[in-house]
Amino acid sequence: MADTLTKAKLAELLHARVGVTKKEAGDLVDEVFGLMRDCLVDGEKVKISGFGNFLIRDKAARKGRNPQTSEEIIIARRRVLTFRPSQVLRSALNDEV
Repeated sequence: MADTLTKAKLAELLHARVGVTKKEAGDLVDEVFGLMRDCLVDGEKVKISGFGNFLIRDKAARKGRNPQTSEEIIIARRRVLTFRPSQVLRSALNDEV
C-alpha cells in the first residue's frame, strides 16, 4: 500500500521539484486548495485538465430508516462533493498509457 499524499508532503515535493522555499511551497498549496474550496462553495465546477472535475451536487431530502430501530426518519437535503476523473487519469490508472 502506498503512502498518503498530504498537504505537507505536497508542499515538500513542490519545494524539491520547483525549488521554492518550504514556506512558499506551503503557502502555494494552501492558496490553491483555498481557491478550489471557495469556488466549490460558490457552486462552481473545478476542472483540472488531465486530472478531473470536482463538482457540487444537491441531494434532495428523502425518507430513510434507522437500521437498529426500524424507525422512519427524514434525511435532510444536502450538498455533496463529487469527483469525475479525466480520461487521461483513468487511462493512467489502468496502465493504458
